Amino acid sequence: MAALQWSDALVLDAPAMDRTHEEFVVLLAAVEEAEDADLLPRWQALIAHTDAHFAREDHWMRASGFATGNCHSVQHQVVLHAMREGLAAGRTGELAVVRDMARQLGLWFVQHAQSMDAGLALHLRSLGFDMETGEPPPALMRPVCTLQGCGTAACSSADTLHRAHAAEAG
Repeated sequence: MAALQWSDALVLDAPAMDRTHEEFVVLLAAVEEAEDADLLPRWQALIAHTDAHFAREDHWMRASGFATGNCHSVQHQVVLHAMREGLAAGRTGELAVVRDMARQLGLWFVQHAQSMDAGLALHLRSLGFDMETGEPPPALMRPVCTLQGCGTAACSSADTLHRAHAAEAG
């Protein structure tokens, strides 16, 4: 049985994001449960999914006013790079590296989803951003300046920006 299971603790009340996250959990479980012969093809499928998953979230962040170099996007880049490094190690026969990475990825994902992705989901909902289409909100709903950090309360003043903009709009 895989270490990470889909649960209500991972639901962010953002259906497009939640579906993608559930797919990630299923693909990660397939990697963890794979026999040696199936490990690398399953890892490659997880990488392809994760690349598209992160690209979609990065698009949402750019379209909704997050800084392009924010820590959320940087974390996406680092994780994808590590996953590709794991694939390279696996191709040299180091399957234990891939298996260990899969276990670590499950631990990382819970923290990432419950903090950074939860902050992003809250931000997008507050703007009325359509995550299904990827369409940005109307211009009047956008933050007055680019958000910094990961978008969580600990890293930015998104709530303050939205209140200030609402007061200006009036």
